[in-house]
Amino acid sequence: MDDAQPVLGDPADVPPAPASPGVPSRERVIGHGVAWTAQWSLRLVLIVAGAIVLGYVVKFSWFILFPVLLALILTTVLAPVAKLLREKAHLPNGLAAAATILGGLAVVVGAGFAIAPSVAGQSGDIVKSANQGIQQLQDWVQNTDFISKAQIDAGLQGLQEKVTGSASSIASGVLTGVSAVTNGLVTLVITLILSFLFLKDGRRFLPWVRRLAGPRAGRHLEEVGTRSWRTLGGFIRTQALVSLIDAVFIGTGLLLVGVPLAIPLAVLTFFAGFIPIVGAFVAGFIAVLVALVSNGPTGALIVLAVIVAVQQLEGNVLSPWLQSKSMKLHAAVVLLSVTLGSTLFGITGAFLAVPVVAVLAVVLRYLDEVVEDKSTPGSAPPYVDGVVAERNRAKAAASRAEADEPTEQDDAPDGPPVS
Repeated sequence: MDDAQPVLGDPADVPPAPASPGVPSRERVIGHGVAWTAQWSLRLVLIVAGAIVLGYVVKFSWFILFPVLLALILTTVLAPVAKLLREKAHLPNGLAAAATILGGLAVVVGAGFAIAPSVAGQSGDIVKSANQGIQQLQDWVQNTDFISKAQIDAGLQGLQEKVTGSASSIASGVLTGVSAVTNGLVTLVITLILSFLFLKDGRRFLPWVRRLAGPRAGRHLEEVGTRSWRTLGGFIRTQALVSLIDAVFIGTGLLLVGVPLAIPLAVLTFFAGFIPIVGAFVAGFIAVLVALVSNGPTGALIVLAVIVAVQQLEGNVLSPWLQSKSMKLHAAVVLLSVTLGSTLFGITGAFLAVPVVAVLAVVLRYLDEVVEDKSTPGSAPPYVDGVVAERNRAKAAASRAEADEPTEQDDAPDGPPVS
């Protein structure tokens, strides 16, 4: 008889716990998690690499992409006019597009001849007055103990140098350099030609894309293109209207206060309005500095109050009323996109940043709808919204009336309202 007793707690004598049927082991769960993390890490790396490659493609093809983007933006503004001429005046597509382009040029040239002498003659005075206003702020800081004199003095001095340097670089870039002028003229001509072609034949593009991509992917591409075009057009027209209202109100306030550079500052406010948040801040800051030099602290405070009131009217009344919810972007997204665009492409990037981000937001929203449709049983197809569904119902009714028999409803829109 063996008197040896097993030692309690010895791992060799403890049998492994049997695995429950259908439940994976701990090792399998950990391995699956590691594999999942590795797969998604590799996918994210590939996405970042693709974004970098896309950035280089945009950089080296910018001389082609820039006039295309400008032509698209110009087309969104002129498309309603071309559509009106085609439907009401019964003009052919080519003649309606040509008349729209020539009419737009006539309006721009006429407005330029009307305000250019005043703006060109007083643009130097704006920079000079802004520098003088910064100098007055600098003198005020030196005589107060509100905060550190050295820090504020250095900051204002740097701001003054920045204003002077920016003004000289802008002037040299616009007024000098045969190459810059030639490139600008070539870009303008290409933009006008592309705008004419987009107004004339733009409606055929998305149906062609649908046929080329096939029925499955084509319907998604067509719907994304339609929504993107609608968003871009609404954004540009709304931003132009809001900028015009801001310029009129602020210009009127400057005239009532007696600021001598009211008209050039109003024009600056209009163009700065196309760069959300940053543009309004810069234009308002310059207007306050000019009022400080010409009208003193009281006039500057009045101008500041007018600008703040107009900006509150824009942010709380005009923009929510004129812009639909689908086009609105969070202020942080707008600020970051403007910062990134200006860093990469200067003032051009700041101008194009928000329209590009607005279109990207449309694409992301559509992808979210597709994911929601695939993950929610019984939901409606994401490519059929209210406008498209109504258009499809009208198209199906017309087809049934012609053939006098039931026909299958087509779920594709007629293409973007390019003209």
